[in-house]
Amino acid sequence: MHLIPTQEEVVELMRETKALRRGHFAYPSGLHSTDYLQVALAMRYYQHAKVLSVGLSRLVRANNELRAMIPELSIVAPATGGLPVAYGVCEALRAHQVYWGEREHPDQPMRFRQHLEQTPGEKVLLVDDILRTGRKLSELKELVESKGAEVVGLAVIVYQPTPRTPTFDSLPFFYLAKLDGLYYMDAASCDLCQKGVAVEEIWV
Repeated sequence: MHLIPTQEEVVELMRETKALRRGHFAYPSGLHSTDYLQVALAMRYYQHAKVLSVGLSRLVRANNELRAMIPELSIVAPATGGLPVAYGVCEALRAHQVYWGEREHPDQPMRFRQHLEQTPGEKVLLVDDILRTGRKLSELKELVESKGAEVVGLAVIVYQPTPRTPTFDSLPFFYLAKLDGLYYMDAASCDLCQKGVAVEEIWV
């Protein structure tokens, strides 16, 4: 394994831990796909979590502007999938602190814990295990900025964009691997559905 894992090494690790699966999957957004990635299945093993988090931290540290911010840099993640990555990256960088956005109920907006107050101008690196639809990270970015903090970068273990994934063009964006799955916009346009291939509903 390289100091910064290669695309091939990350994909192989995901396959070995069964985090990456092939089949017919229906996402909550309505999209259908031939691939499903659950990075948490790889992150449950300490040695893999360490390799992935440290590798991602090295990509961040290579950015001169972000490296200068590290002593005061906050690592912020959406709960719960992003937390193992956030703590691993924070430890590897020796960054300032970690906190996260969460929901009381699925139909409520994301929020921070009571008494957690951002410092005006605070520098924030958003971290998650995967960027797929971008919904959680977009909402988290808006939440951070509404508190007067500044999002200075985005880092994920795997970038797996869908046709609906927003771009974060203005931010430095770091990832260890990119997966280009085959997506169908809905069941009506899904070739697998038309062929009668059994579908697995994704609820996380």
